[in-house]
Amino acid sequence: MKKIQNSYKKSGVNISLANKLVKHISKVTKKDVKKTNNSLSKDIIGGFGSLFDISNIKIKDPVIVSCTDGVGTKIELANKFKKFDTIGVDLVAMCVNDLIVQGAKPLFFLDYLAVGKLELNKTKKILKGIFSGCKQSDCKLIGGETAEMPGVYSNNKFDLAGFSVGIVSKKKILSKKKVKNKNIILAIPSNGVHSNGYSLIRSILNNSNISRNLKKELMKPTKIYSKEILNLTKKNLINSAAHITGGGLVENLLRSIPDNLTLNIDLSKIKTTKIFKWLKSKNISDQEMLKTFNCGVGFCLIVPRENIKKIKKIFSRKFAPYEIGFISKNDKKIRLFNSIKW
Repeated sequence: MKKIQNSYKKSGVNISLANKLVKHISKVTKKDVKKTNNSLSKDIIGGFGSLFDISNIKIKDPVIVSCTDGVGTKIELANKFKKFDTIGVDLVAMCVNDLIVQGAKPLFFLDYLAVGKLELNKTKKILKGIFSGCKQSDCKLIGGETAEMPGVYSNNKFDLAGFSVGIVSKKKILSKKKVKNKNIILAIPSNGVHSNGYSLIRSILNNSNISRNLKKELMKPTKIYSKEILNLTKKNLINSAAHITGGGLVENLLRSIPDNLTLNIDLSKIKTTKIFKWLKSKNISDQEMLKTFNCGVGFCLIVPRENIKKIKKIFSRKFAPYEIGFISKNDKKIRLFNSIKW
């Protein structure tokens, strides 16, 4: 009896399919890098490392800033709804929005995609979102890794991670040290739930009817705030900032003020949208909502009051910042006023 030879493909890893994906990425990336003189990777996609030339970036006293993050269990809904073309935007946003909290300009991005079984069309859709996110944030996708891992992930499961690098002048770094007594807290609206709290959302969906509108709302990609924030930092209009992600509004804002000052927030000023009203109706307490979701606030600025009018001119009407609180001197670290209007 003839023995069947073992092979990598029979064990669940298809290298030839992975090579087709690399060729696809190379083709798309070459179109993108023609628009920049910084990326040196156009001829080595699929190589062992990515190159990015920073010699012609004119920034005095440059500091490199780096971030890494994922999308969390929102990818489970992407699988459930078979909606893969926006999850990549979320991935870029979760990293880039952290970079700009420091005032850093995003330079480049790398992704890591782990799958149980490589599906070319599905992976191309995920990558389409990553390219879109990079375009929105004016950074370049210069490398990444796609790992086929049968036995670790079931066939249709996948996970995403992103890595982003930016640059900022040492004098332009946004820091909690710059925050002053009587500074104002401005909230910038989110584009929806963004990429946090989806484990709780998925638990709720087990007992709910899922309409087409609800699916669309839950899969809205995270808003990328880089163009607006970098415009503000260039004009020295803000002192500190916060990306509102896991932990919600309060926890993230506390990271952006010094220990000797107090965060004062009027919760009744927060502008919630329908998706958060729907979530609140699912027997979730105010405290849990604030701790788990952005509740309509995707990003926050801490600024001198005299800069507010100039700041508002930078944003579109949909994402116009509005006042939700102030910084003061007090024995307490945080003071919350009133309740959110659901």
